[in-house]
Amino acid sequence: MLPCINWLQPFLALLSSTLLTRGQYCPSSCLCPDHHTVDCTGQSLTRLPDSIPLDVRRLLLSDNWIPWIPSDFLVLYSDLVYLDLRNNSLNRLEPGTLSTSSRLVFLDLGSNNLTEIPSGTFGESRNLIKLRLGNNPYLTMVDTDAFQGLTSLRELELERNGLVGLDVGVLEHLPSLRLLRLEGNPWICNCHFAKLFVWLTENQNKLPTGMDGMECSLPLDGQRVSLSLLSEESFRECRGILTLTDYLIVIFSGISVSVAAIVASFFLASTVHCFQRLSKGGKADEEEGND
Repeated sequence: MLPCINWLQPFLALLSSTLLTRGQYCPSSCLCPDHHTVDCTGQSLTRLPDSIPLDVRRLLLSDNWIPWIPSDFLVLYSDLVYLDLRNNSLNRLEPGTLSTSSRLVFLDLGSNNLTEIPSGTFGESRNLIKLRLGNNPYLTMVDTDAFQGLTSLRELELERNGLVGLDVGVLEHLPSLRLLRLEGNPWICNCHFAKLFVWLTENQNKLPTGMDGMECSLPLDGQRVSLSLLSEESFRECRGILTLTDYLIVIFSGISVSVAAIVASFFLASTVHCFQRLSKGGKADEEEGND
């Protein structure tokens, strides 16, 4: 009997280790109400907990002091679908941090200290349905391609941040968008805001507070006015103003036309010169024949 037990010991040790990393172990200071949920809410954590089960699906880390997420953090947690990092101290997202979270459906990064959402932040998160980025008071920049690839995203929250403007291209990457929160930002009603205003007017059904719930500052005196009091005519002075992209197009078009004109002139001059030479050669042959 004893030899059999000795033979089984390595196998039992391996099985025990597997169970610990596959959902049967709960990190200290956290709760695990089921095999696929780790709840570390409000534990004053200053970093991500150790020994998170590899098959975790719901990871709750809100109300802590976590300042950053390692770029390779989500590589091991391929089953993760729900990640709550609300009310922490995140000030930036490492490039590629969320690029491997292909099964993620819910992500809450609200109430942090994020300053920008750079291009490609969410990478391959094609299954993401709800994204919360509100209440980041220092968030002033969202890159045009920040949400590229989020083809399933239905709800996007960007309320109460520090945004004074937003490129419409940011929203054009979201074909499934059903709800958008933008209220509480210090929008400025300038010509950069004009295109966003037109988009909001055409998509009021996606704004839970409507145009009444959004305000912007007038460029001249800084007075705050509700967007519901404005119209496209309010931005009529912007119609003749070209953006940097427009200027580049004009410059490139001008250069292209100039190059085409030079090539055409050179070709025409070469053709005329050839005809002149042929004409002179024909006259010379004719005079020789007469002689």
